[in-house]
Amino acid sequence: MSLSSSDTARAPPPTPLPTPPLTKASHSSYLFRNRNRNRNLKLEIFLTPDKDRNIAHARNAIQEAAAKGAKLVLLPEIWNSPYSNDSFPIYAEDIDAGGDASPSTAMLSQLSHNLKITIVGGSIPERSEGRLYNTCCVFGTDGKLKAKHRKIHLFDIDIPGKITFIESKTLSAGETPTIVDTEVGRIGIGICYDIRFPELAMIYAARGAHLLCYPGAFNMTTGPLHWELLQRARATDNQLYVATCSPARDTGSGYVAWGHSTLVGPFGEILATTEHEEAIIVAEIDYSILEQRRTNLPVTKQRRGDLYQLVDFQRLNSH
Repeated sequence: MSLSSSDTARAPPPTPLPTPPLTKASHSSYLFRNRNRNRNLKLEIFLTPDKDRNIAHARNAIQEAAAKGAKLVLLPEIWNSPYSNDSFPIYAEDIDAGGDASPSTAMLSQLSHNLKITIVGGSIPERSEGRLYNTCCVFGTDGKLKAKHRKIHLFDIDIPGKITFIESKTLSAGETPTIVDTEVGRIGIGICYDIRFPELAMIYAARGAHLLCYPGAFNMTTGPLHWELLQRARATDNQLYVATCSPARDTGSGYVAWGHSTLVGPFGEILATTEHEEAIIVAEIDYSILEQRRTNLPVTKQRRGDLYQLVDFQRLNSH
């Protein structure tokens, strides 16, 4: 069978959008106490230097989200630790060892199983084979670890007079894009700075993602300018859903997060968002809209593979 120009714009050719396991998914994101009416949950929480307190706080919020009908819960970036190079080595956990070596992920595993929900567990500092990573774990409704994404693009920036942060002083970069089939659809995972790289989102779209989840902690310099813009761009370019979750803003901390956890639809429309305080937002994802939007605006069939191509080396090398 010959390939069309639009198919050859992706190497290997794109995977057809899979039929989701359910038409609609309630999603929750964690930015405490504000609420939207539907049932897709994000948890934007206020973080402290006390890891045990952060874990208990996240546990309570996840339970509250599940009680409101959420089937998918998204946590913020670095939710169990202060966001600093000094803190990452202290708060890091051995996720592969699990149990007492990783109390944060043990809690997520237990709750996902007990509550029968999918948890995209924000991110925590991970220690593995002498290296530190900024790592997101995804747990299925059986409590098992379905995927682990290590932040691919490290946050190394220097804006004089505004913000300087060099994650690579302590953290190592991940090497693998992460897409996972869950009970609430096929999800591509990125962490914060990963959202700035459209190629990663394009790879996830070509692999048939319904939803991209980006736990993040944009700052007070780039947050007002870029946070919403990038979310809407990734959703619009790839005609899928994008969900983000930030820590709540703490002006007394060394790193001040912008907040504004958001759910964006496949036309770039804002479906739910928060301000910067603690809040739980609950919104509905309707996967039936994806095909409708792609029919309305058929860019996936209009790409020019004779002029350009995005190469997914991981998939290409596995064939």
